[in-house]
Amino acid sequence: MRTVIFDLDGTLADTSADLICAANACFKGLGMGTPLDPVADALTAFHGGRAMLRLGFSRLGEVSESEVDIQYPLLLAAYEEGIDRETRLYPGAVEAVEALRRAGFATGICTNKPERLAEILISRLGVRDLFGSLVGADTLPVRKPDPAPYRLSVERAGGALDRSMLVGDTDTDRRTAAAAGVPVALATFGPAGRGVTDFAPEATFDAFDELPSLVAKLIF
Repeated sequence: MRTVIFDLDGTLADTSADLICAANACFKGLGMGTPLDPVADALTAFHGGRAMLRLGFSRLGEVSESEVDIQYPLLLAAYEEGIDRETRLYPGAVEAVEALRRAGFATGICTNKPERLAEILISRLGVRDLFGSLVGADTLPVRKPDPAPYRLSVERAGGALDRSMLVGDTDTDRRTAAAAGVPVALATFGPAGRGVTDFAPEATFDAFDELPSLVAKLIF
């Protein structure tokens, strides 16, 4: 079965504000204020909790990996508490996934968000039933850009690797697709904007209504 696997953060949903808020909660707890900006630092947010903590500590002085390790579980707890306060699906995302499923495509999610948090989020957003698989950062011992999570997401969705593709928004997604030997389409509406063209994806899209016809050209 032809299969489309989606990244979550920055691709299906804009999660940056809630992610930044959770990271800033850690710094506030240390009496360090709020060094991260929900708009300016949105791209860092999509690279994960540890990346946000490292950026914040770098602005406040020296980055301590031991302190990052201490704060990371606190960040996850703060994020879970406010996981859908500001997060919204991008316009047209639901309609595009539904159109792909009507056309006979299997769909799934491969994300570097911890699996439990990803499950909570897409359930609260009301779209869990649209995806036949969900593989997170901790589902396997490795995470994107290692191709293993992508392969598992295709398998669990009931698809075939050689008739699949990834939809994402970062260089991590580009490298994942390359490692798996599949095409990738990158969204231009995330924080990286049209800068995603620098990653040389097979395709880019400016809005979700472009995606179904684009996918049909990339997966035969």
